Amino acid sequence: MSRTVAPRSDGADLTDCDREAIQVPGSIQPSGALLVLDGTAWTVLQASENVEHLLGMPVGVVLDKRLEEGLGNGLGSVLQNRLQETSLNRDARYLGTITVAEDTERPTSARDLHVIAHRLDDALIVELEPAVVGGPVSFRNLYPLVQEFLTGMERVTTVEELCRFAAGMVRTLTGFDRTLVYRFDDDGAGTVVAEDRNDRLPSYLDHRFPASDIPAQARELYRRNRLRLIADARYTPVPIVPLLDPRTQRPLDLSAAGLRSVSPIHLEYMKNMGTAASMSISILRDGRLWGLLSCHHATPRGVPLEVRTACDLLGQSFSLQLAARERQTEMALRLDRSSLHVSLLAHIAHEDDLVAGLVKHPDELLRFADATGAAVVHDGKCHRVGKTPDETEILGLVGWLSDSVAQDLFETDSLSAHQAEAEAYKSVACGLLALSVSKLYRSYILWFRPEIVQTVTWGGDPRKPVDDSGHRLHPRNSFEAWKETVRLRARPWRASERAAVAEFRHAVVGIVLRKTEELAARSAELSRTNEELEAFSYSVSHDLRAPFRHIVGYAELLNEQHELSESGRRYVNTIIESACFAGVLVDNLLAFSQMARAGITPVMVDMDQLVSEVRREVMTDAVGRSVEWRVSPLPDSWADPVMMRLVLRNLLSNAVKYTRKRTKATIEVGSTLNASEVVYFVRDNGTGFDMQYVGKLFGVFQRLHRMEEFEGTGIGLANVRRIIARHGGRTWAEGALDRGATFYFSLPSAVKPSEGSVC
Repeated sequence: MSRTVAPRSDGADLTDCDREAIQVPGSIQPSGALLVLDGTAWTVLQASENVEHLLGMPVGVVLDKRLEEGLGNGLGSVLQNRLQETSLNRDARYLGTITVAEDTERPTSARDLHVIAHRLDDALIVELEPAVVGGPVSFRNLYPLVQEFLTGMERVTTVEELCRFAAGMVRTLTGFDRTLVYRFDDDGAGTVVAEDRNDRLPSYLDHRFPASDIPAQARELYRRNRLRLIADARYTPVPIVPLLDPRTQRPLDLSAAGLRSVSPIHLEYMKNMGTAASMSISILRDGRLWGLLSCHHATPRGVPLEVRTACDLLGQSFSLQLAARERQTEMALRLDRSSLHVSLLAHIAHEDDLVAGLVKHPDELLRFADATGAAVVHDGKCHRVGKTPDETEILGLVGWLSDSVAQDLFETDSLSAHQAEAEAYKSVACGLLALSVSKLYRSYILWFRPEIVQTVTWGGDPRKPVDDSGHRLHPRNSFEAWKETVRLRARPWRASERAAVAEFRHAVVGIVLRKTEELAARSAELSRTNEELEAFSYSVSHDLRAPFRHIVGYAELLNEQHELSESGRRYVNTIIESACFAGVLVDNLLAFSQMARAGITPVMVDMDQLVSEVRREVMTDAVGRSVEWRVSPLPDSWADPVMMRLVLRNLLSNAVKYTRKRTKATIEVGSTLNASEVVYFVRDNGTGFDMQYVGKLFGVFQRLHRMEEFEGTGIGLANVRRIIARHGGRTWAEGALDRGATFYFSLPSAVKPSEGSVC
């Protein structure tokens, strides 16, 4: 709400701090006078009521007059010349001093007045303040202190030391009882980070103050107007006459005026705080209000313009040094993080997948975000390093992020405020920085920080800003230290850490996409190669069948129609046997090649019945042998029955064949079931195999036993693997020499696919 009347010192017209239009108070402090001029016509539009005290002319005489006419004694001309000689903008500028000559008709003491002016749209706002000549405010006395400050700042190395040094030098320069360095947080609350004082006022070092103590519009004025003095908190405001601009009928904006009157709420705040005078010097960082150099005095205290100007210079120098120190710290962190960024990307690029590139280098992954724990969730699996929640909790957290958080980067220093379940693992993950690599596949990189329980000392209880009536906001009347234990908070993530992780995401996504493209290209090339090999195998197998038949046929004719010696018959029989075996190999190779081309027609297969039928078939070749069959009830599977018959025939016939040397053969057929697949197995007590050669078992033409011991071509198990792979399953084996073997194959759980799906 805009104020249209002069504020009353009794505080009767107090309004809520966060809505008070403090830039248009309608009055000034009595330490100087104010004129508002038309920048074109040079007429006086408004003036403070006390101009007669400083200029010797009643306010009624000055208003609506040209400047040179209204002030008289040539003073108006001098002031107008000063203003015309200077290019003014919205920032207040010092224009030197003017002298008000003694007037015998209007007896006033001759005096020098400082002139400060700035432009507001097409008006000029002129502030006049009595000058103090010589004494402790002379340049000779101020220069050594300013020089000591400027050179001393070069010697300190940390931001903390710089703040302490600045507080001490400003108090020496101004003589205030207490000088504080007050730093703002992102939410507007502030903390006293440095202090220099005598015993007249209490210490506020390390005390925290709520954002309501210096509301948003006050912080904006501190940003725009670097120095603010209240010489006496008990002053009587001097009204501006007329209250409204006669041209616009709006109150005068005094944001850039040093004489601007202060909110009654702030004056009451100072009274409750036990200070009668205060001065603030704004500390800016990249145009943003970083904090204040805040000075307090137990009794009224004026500060000459020369000292205030020196303090303003010190404040600007301090701001530059502060920015340099913080940038230096940030640069060191950025360089370290950049090095880690490059290193992690190199690891990812050199590994087969994202996970291996990160979790194999846990120290670098944790240092990158200055975290105590991290997790990489990819392909439904969780990989953890450092101190983290357990796998189930992390997967639940990823589910929440995927469903509830739209942005690719999420950060918080209080995870339980977003997800109540997170309080259970606050000791390892109270703070979270989460990077989404892919929401579609729920791929995330997560960094964790633990809860830090800390005690915060407030400058008074911040919880009760409104009185019982709830009608208006009073300044706090107690600044006694009030302690609060803060829980469920982690150390906040720095802006530089968030920026580094965001940049890292772009690079990671680029690498993942490139690897995906490379994999797709390799897959396409491999598919083409396989098709060519299958076509070649089919052609060769088909074309070789006739020559082998001819060899066998002519060899048999030779054996029947010609008289051959004993050795000759032996040679011909060897030719026939070898040619027959070669023919069988060709037939099996042709069948293997056709297997890849054959279509799959899945139905629900009764595995118990299929095993029973195949068992009868294979036992026709084992008549007279003692074979004990142990067949457990088997679950049905969704598969092609012809191909499943071939799988079981290969596995059961192998079990019968390789137990041939056992007096009593034992063959077991069983299964296990889990959520995603059914695992079938065939176990025997036969000759077994050496596990170091297990990788060869399912290859084409791979044999682990001599032909003289066990017949075969080495195609059967290769067919088993190809059939099961086409059904989306797995094959593997376990065994030991002379202790039997177990062959496993899995099929997806027996759920009928939806209509239109492809097996």
